[in-house]
Amino acid sequence: MVNSIFTEVVIIGAGSAGLAAYRAARSHGKKVLMIEMGPYGTTCARVGCMPSKLLIAAAEAAHMVAIAPEFGVHAAPVRIDGREVMARVRRERDRFVGFVLDSIDRIPEADKCHGQARFLSPHRLQVDDHTIIDAGQIVIATGSQPQIPALLAQLGKRLVTSDQIFDWQDLPESIAVVGTGVIGLEIGQALHRLGVRVAFFGRSAQLAGIEDPAVLAAAQEVLGAELDLHLEVELQSATCNGEGIALSWREQDGSIRTEQFAFVLAAAGRKPALEQLALAASGLALDEQGIPLFDTDTMQCGATPVFIAGDVTSERPLLHEAVDQGRIAGDNAGRYPDVRPGLRRAPLAIAFTEPQVAVIGGGFNAARAVCYATGEASFANQGRSRVMLQNHGLLHVYGEYGTGRFLGAEICGPRAEHLAHLMAWALQNALTVKVMLDMPFYHPVVEEGLRTALRALQDKLRDKPWEGLPGCNDEREHCGESTPGI
Repeated sequence: MVNSIFTEVVIIGAGSAGLAAYRAARSHGKKVLMIEMGPYGTTCARVGCMPSKLLIAAAEAAHMVAIAPEFGVHAAPVRIDGREVMARVRRERDRFVGFVLDSIDRIPEADKCHGQARFLSPHRLQVDDHTIIDAGQIVIATGSQPQIPALLAQLGKRLVTSDQIFDWQDLPESIAVVGTGVIGLEIGQALHRLGVRVAFFGRSAQLAGIEDPAVLAAAQEVLGAELDLHLEVELQSATCNGEGIALSWREQDGSIRTEQFAFVLAAAGRKPALEQLALAASGLALDEQGIPLFDTDTMQCGATPVFIAGDVTSERPLLHEAVDQGRIAGDNAGRYPDVRPGLRRAPLAIAFTEPQVAVIGGGFNAARAVCYATGEASFANQGRSRVMLQNHGLLHVYGEYGTGRFLGAEICGPRAEHLAHLMAWALQNALTVKVMLDMPFYHPVVEEGLRTALRALQDKLRDKPWEGLPGCNDEREHCGESTPGI
């Protein structure tokens, strides 16, 4: 028997974005139904932010013991118990998931529906074969799923993604990491420091989303000194055998190499989870990737009563962005047709590698859209970094000629997570480089490296731009003739 119901707002997905959208829509007094097809718990808590940081924390402990002799501290030989490492990862992961489940348990049962939703028409959904829902407004918050390269699709249990790796009972002997983005580098470096033989494979020279050529070169140098990186290579074959997987690839010089691994980690990115929604029946306009076209300020899809939020947008697949998008989408669905722009914060992305990587604002690519200058700071001889034996990496900060406005930054360096927050706050408050330099800097702290970069940037911004400067167009409309605020 098919149950037929009407509700004012439907939320498809109960992850971080969906939960934020549910709470926001409910705050407007609307009747809201939330649909979830999988286990409750959010990507971040189950398979993302939190379990990966638990694995990284174990790796950091092992690494500090390994380098302790450089401080004159000598410990007994390191013994890493993989079963104990993974037991703590699972135990603490389950604790974080439990917090999410507690919040979901507080949602009335009448507001929850379990199953796979699909569109029957712009205002009608079917959930599995048990429920048909007519809705006033709909929020799509179905999240994302790992993208599996076709070459690896037939590897069976020897192929893992970040959705399975944190359920391991023990650490493997070896693993090939396909993909050198944030997920691959974070997990792969952690496994390497925990004694697993790890090799990384990237189709391009990219690492963790870095676009600035100088910062990328610094990251390649420092990470390449520790990790087995194979960049700009092409995988040729992946074959299961009695010992695991034989992986073959073509190096930059054209030679073919083959190596044996126990597992392959597919870390070539994630894709929006849209395939089961039958979007053709929704009437929504889609982009070339099949994602509904939407307004990034309101999260509204065209002029329709459908909104979208979270990783499914493929815009900024990060927890804090998913929550913000969910809140905006839920607010607008709850007060529809009164659709309003919501708060979108300064872009901020961090990779918890060592050294850490961060992109603030649009980074290098955004700076190039205007007439910009770059300030640089190396951490090779930065005081606090040398004290901690973390003296490696590079920071680039960007500022706009004429206005002196801070535009963002890219960094591969120590404690980048903290430096990145300072810069994101400055960017969101539209601070000039001069105002940032007027802020206090304690001694000795890593933040003094930021001051060094800002001082170098300030010196450049005082100069008059000249023809041919990167980011300046022929009309010089971005360059200006004066430098107010500097």
